[in-house]
Amino acid sequence: MVHITRRALSGGLAIAGLLPLLPRALAQQGYPAGLTVKFVVPFAPGGTTDIVGRVMADRLGALWSVPTVVENVGGAGGNVGNDRVAKGPADGSQILVMSPGIATNRFIYARLAYDPETDLVPLVRVASTPNLLSVRKGLPVSSVRELIAYAKANPGKLNFASPGVGTTVHLAGELFKKMAGVDMVHVAYRGSGPALIDLVGGSVDMLFDNISSVIPHVREGSVRALGITTLQRSPVAPEFPPIAETLPGYEVSAWWGIGVRAGTPEDICATIERDAQAVCRQADVRAHFGTLAAETVGSSRAEFASFLAAEREKWGKLIAELKLRAE
Repeated sequence: MVHITRRALSGGLAIAGLLPLLPRALAQQGYPAGLTVKFVVPFAPGGTTDIVGRVMADRLGALWSVPTVVENVGGAGGNVGNDRVAKGPADGSQILVMSPGIATNRFIYARLAYDPETDLVPLVRVASTPNLLSVRKGLPVSSVRELIAYAKANPGKLNFASPGVGTTVHLAGELFKKMAGVDMVHVAYRGSGPALIDLVGGSVDMLFDNISSVIPHVREGSVRALGITTLQRSPVAPEFPPIAETLPGYEVSAWWGIGVRAGTPEDICATIERDAQAVCRQADVRAHFGTLAAETVGSSRAEFASFLAAEREKWGKLIAELKLRAE
């Protein structure tokens, strides 16, 4: 577990330009005074969940005039960090940076120490992004079609990394295996950052990572991108063709939001919802997420709850069909 203050910078993912205080006219009252607010990121530093958490921690801390700390609590596909908030104080001093495991982990794990539907309250969906299939530089393929042919010619010899079982990065790889009819080995890490390090170093063959995390490495040439996981090209990264052009119907995307423990007072929930939506509307925040090929959402609490219900239905069926389980 790594404790990093909101003023810290994470290797190459500096969020300079997002630190200034908000204009005085935007300031809101009502957040409990005297709190140090922990933004719990349920993955290791360096991935998109971490980036989103740091942006929201910096901006909301400035808006509320309270100190914030980003606490990275990785492990078990996000469950360790999720459980930390689910069993933590219900006074607004802990805010969970939510990721798709809130929707999928109940289907992946035989037993959870918390109930993601009743112990946690989703407040605002902050951003969404496609995943990007990238391969190590030494792999002799330059397209999705070539990768499928190579995998079929070398069954069981290729591997793909992920930041944990049941993450969209993992599910993207499993869906690819199923639809392409190939045999590849899954290698689970404790976060996107370590998986990326090994992809760049050539220790793993491929990664279906969130485009926000991997795109800097693609653009600097340390890994090779083959295709995006949405049905259409991304408006912020149009150079990457959809995998669906080779595998029709293939589609996966990732998202991030914030929430709190159930039982947190309504006035605190309402303040977080209102002010997080205000942060998501700021032009420089939207521009920053755009440089990471992520779309800012800023949904309401009700919209986020409906979205989560749809995600649980969609992924629950797929996970059951593929019989995916975390050991």
